[in-house]
Amino acid sequence: MSVAFSANLGFLWKDRPFLERIAAAKAASFPVVEFHDDAQDIGAEAVKAALGGTPVAGLNVRHYDTNGIAGLSGREADAARDIGEAAALARAVGAKAVHVLAGRTTEAGAAARYAARLGEAADLSPELVFLIEPLCPQAVPGYLVPTLDAALAIIETIGRPNVKVMYDCFHMQCTGGDLLARYVAHKDAIGHIQIAGGGTRAEPDRGEINYQWLIPALQDAGYTGPFGAEYKPAGPTDETLGWRDAYSA
Repeated sequence: MSVAFSANLGFLWKDRPFLERIAAAKAASFPVVEFHDDAQDIGAEAVKAALGGTPVAGLNVRHYDTNGIAGLSGREADAARDIGEAAALARAVGAKAVHVLAGRTTEAGAAARYAARLGEAADLSPELVFLIEPLCPQAVPGYLVPTLDAALAIIETIGRPNVKVMYDCFHMQCTGGDLLARYVAHKDAIGHIQIAGGGTRAEPDRGEINYQWLIPALQDAGYTGPFGAEYKPAGPTDETLGWRDAYSA
């Protein structure tokens, strides 16, 4: 079974301007790309031209310095505006999903605010998938949604079929491990999978996760999408891509 990897341009080729990252991903033969929030400040037409038809797995709402604002009190209107902006951009460039970041907060009612924004977005843009990514405390202390269980509880509250989990294996490993079993148990609620070295966040072949075993097992369990390469390169990105060779046909 073939494996497709999506170049996460929020992490890869960070030494280059955003549109040059798209060109670098294409030159490195990534069949799919995904973004953080860089594209919002460039505009859909320039991004679309740079893509030249390359598929986009997804993009993020604006991050700010709080890892999002969708759960923060007093930012409800800003969050709705940012989600709308990201959804419009996704439609324009052909992205399939929008990751809505909740923010770092322990405020009362934060999960309900976050769920409300996601529910509104899901209703306004039923053709898109809206993603919740659990961000582990080791990497993002104080994030509103630190675990898979927390994300699943919010999805259950929202009750929309187009709100799903971004299953980042780095964060999942830090908050319980058991990556295959948890995927199998909740695969209907999972919209995208990302990879990075377990415990290292470096290249996927550097760390405690055996992706050469896990990736085929996830595919055998039903995952058909690309795997987002969201890792911190140990050197210049082009010099760190050899891990993909293990999956060549």
